[in-house]
Amino acid sequence: MSVSQPSWTIGIEEEYLMVNRDTGELATDSMNGVIEACQAELKDLVRPEFLQSQIEVATDVCKDVKEARAQLAYMRAKVAEIGANYNLAPIAASTHPMAEWDQQVHTDAERYHNFANDMQAVVRRLIISGMHVHVGIDDDDLRIDLMNQVSYFLPHLLALSTSSAFWRGRKTGLMCYRLSVFDELPRTGLPELFDTYSEYRKHVRALINVGVIKDATMLWWDVRPAHKFPTLEMRITDICTTLDDAIAVASLFQCLLRMLHRLRRANQRWRTYRTMLINENRWRAQRYGLDEGLVDFGKSQIVAFDSLLEELFEMLQEDAEALNCTEELLSLRTILKRGTSSHRQLAIFEAAKENGATDLEACRTVSKWLMEETVNVT
Repeated sequence: MSVSQPSWTIGIEEEYLMVNRDTGELATDSMNGVIEACQAELKDLVRPEFLQSQIEVATDVCKDVKEARAQLAYMRAKVAEIGANYNLAPIAASTHPMAEWDQQVHTDAERYHNFANDMQAVVRRLIISGMHVHVGIDDDDLRIDLMNQVSYFLPHLLALSTSSAFWRGRKTGLMCYRLSVFDELPRTGLPELFDTYSEYRKHVRALINVGVIKDATMLWWDVRPAHKFPTLEMRITDICTTLDDAIAVASLFQCLLRMLHRLRRANQRWRTYRTMLINENRWRAQRYGLDEGLVDFGKSQIVAFDSLLEELFEMLQEDAEALNCTEELLSLRTILKRGTSSHRQLAIFEAAKENGATDLEACRTVSKWLMEETVNVT
């Protein structure tokens, strides 16, 4: 069987929450003009999101993660520069430390009005942001096959990206609270398994034909075939506050796909596990992040994350070299050593509390750190 070689191009989307530069509070009615000013500079690489306090940026199609990093660095800096004219700053965090969802207003656009009407209270709580990574895979059936296999590694990607430990001014006890909010929407979570792209499209059409969804963009799975582009889109991760962390996580996803394709060319494949098993690791990544390991279903035991990561490095060495991202992939060790954004936010919060701050004051300190770290892009 002939297997075509994918392009392995990469594109990254990031969603930022805009906050008041003085107080760290989430913007409410002060966003007028910000989106328009950003679009004047960044054109179609920036767009509004569901909430007025959010803004989304997207890279061009990039040949490798180095090019994607340069574009994201520029866009983070440019959004911050423009936002400063309105006394606003972007934060790359999947939840805001102390925002109240019932004080937010959604963007005045027909698609968002329909979304709000359809989802009601579920969507009104959606003060969350994520990072989506697109990898170019031109062959339709190959995208489906790799989606089925890469689902095993989605909890690993989530654990390395967590940035949503707070909700409404309180510690949640979870390293990723974002998915707890997002999973209230329909058609979320791990993707279904399909044998072919035609089978996938048949099921999508079944939902379209009865009027349940407009198109495949309303399948909000953790990974999915992109609707508009010939890419596989990874959506499970929190947005990484530190830019280099985002690039490291993106490089891991890209390398995993190439590795799975390499196995396929050798008439091998990664074992496909039942969703109930992968969901256990998905929950462990939500709850503990990196701290308590994940289940290795081949070994039938919980394995510390540092051991899992070193196994991945050994497995992906050839792929990282081919994709020109060895340095970026190995920088995942930095995340493991000093923690994700959630670890750092929690440490800042506790330090502020030890110095006599109230919970609200400690959350403001966290928000100020998020403002600074988001634009630390050198």
